[in-house]
Amino acid sequence: MIADHASDLWRKRGDSNPRSFRTLAFKASAFGRSATLPRGRLPVPPDARIHPDAPSARVPLHGVWWDLPDSSGEVDVRFDENARLDTSGVDDLRGSGGRGGGISGGIGGGVGGRVAGAGGGLGIVGVIIYLLLSNFAGVDLGGMAAGGGYPGLDQVGSGQTASTSSLEQNCATGASANDSTDCRMVAVANSLDDYWATQFSSGFERPRTNFFSGGVSTGGCGAASSDSGPFYCPADSEIYIDLTFFRDLQSRFGAQGGPFSQAYVMAHEYGHHIQNLTGDLQRAGRETGPDSGQVRLELQADCYAGVWAHHATTVPGESGRPLITELTQADIDAALDTASRIGDDFIQENLGSGRVDESQFSHGTSEQRERWFTTGLDTGDPRACDTFSARDLG
Repeated sequence: MIADHASDLWRKRGDSNPRSFRTLAFKASAFGRSATLPRGRLPVPPDARIHPDAPSARVPLHGVWWDLPDSSGEVDVRFDENARLDTSGVDDLRGSGGRGGGISGGIGGGVGGRVAGAGGGLGIVGVIIYLLLSNFAGVDLGGMAAGGGYPGLDQVGSGQTASTSSLEQNCATGASANDSTDCRMVAVANSLDDYWATQFSSGFERPRTNFFSGGVSTGGCGAASSDSGPFYCPADSEIYIDLTFFRDLQSRFGAQGGPFSQAYVMAHEYGHHIQNLTGDLQRAGRETGPDSGQVRLELQADCYAGVWAHHATTVPGESGRPLITELTQADIDAALDTASRIGDDFIQENLGSGRVDESQFSHGTSEQRERWFTTGLDTGDPRACDTFSARDLG
């Protein structure tokens, strides 16, 4: 329980009047002053003219220049264009001729199983599909249970080489994060580093992030294909993500997607790293069910993602300014929509047998995942994420 062992880990904050995210949807400035509107869409003045091809527009209203939503009524999460991005914590394994090459088959032809092996990889959707396949579809996953990784993944090479040169060149500043998925994920990882480093008085080590394509060999959790979805490996304290997963979220799960949907996925996996540091990861066990440790673990990671989102526009980066300059209600809605599409009940009904079996729950229902992300978002306090002590998970 965080409350028991956090005293020597979490840095106590003297914020007597924490700023609520929910009042920060749109910002405006004039002559160095700033103004804030309640969250929601800014009404467009009748005399405003927004170019149909422009991603956003700034119009004068009562002497203040306002950022207006684009023609769809939404503004994506925005990054400080002048901030320097740090790519040193991200390895790009795509196209290296090693990890990810020559994968055939996988499991089920869709989002696949859990990464097994020494450390036991934790994926945002992988465990769910693993259980669906093994219990409903009759697929023999005995090799995974024994720690052998995915069946059919012997072709995953062990001579992978990591590269950061292209990321370093292409993802130099926050401006690139506003235009590129690769750079956006680098920026999100930087922002997560910035926030969580403030929450530990000592002993914080950031996780490495790996971009891969097709398949990957981890440093302690066995081999995985892209079908596993993004996952965290406790044995090597690294996050693994095939960025094409974001397309799968939309095409297979029906999620609306978008930049902050992607950020939520990254923040959830980062949450598992925090659990690894605090010791909560070891409390989950391997039992499934609606009140199981597995479900509590995943809901806590969702809550931690919400905590980060609460602080994302205020936590200073290396420049001394927040790396993320704007989040809108549309961004939060996209994250909640994604959470609703990866609940146990939704996946069992829509991608499994068509019936809901609570005994196989490992991540929580869609409603629970939304609730705990919102809990973190509303409170901004990691201590509010103690799902292991919660009597009612929602």
